[in-house]
Amino acid sequence: MGTATSSGFDTEALRRGIEGQDASALLSLYADEAEMRVVDRNTQPSHPKVMHGREQIREMLDDVYSRDMTHKLEQCVIQGDQVAFTESCQYADGTRVLANSMMSLRDGKIVDQTVLQAWDDTEQ
Repeated sequence: MGTATSSGFDTEALRRGIEGQDASALLSLYADEAEMRVVDRNTQPSHPKVMHGREQIREMLDDVYSRDMTHKLEQCVIQGDQVAFTESCQYADGTRVLANSMMSLRDGKIVDQTVLQAWDDTEQ
């Protein structure tokens, strides 16, 4: 991965933010009017969790990256103004989470993101 692409998006900043659990660094990649949708075991596709604007996105990032867990950027693909990436996470108790994101960019900033999360089944 290079540090910047023709889209102007900084993939190394994305990696540093995710793996360094730096919510502020990640927030700097979003446009002011960005929207994020999360679909997981608690928020189904017909009723995703939707955050509008950097303040709501900041609250979610602060929550996620303050948890006792590790984060790793596995893959990142950029095509034009579209970015897709896979993030693997593991809680201290061994529970794993895999998150795939698809993002749209404008002027190198994230304006739209959909996150699909799959969690280990802890009900075993």
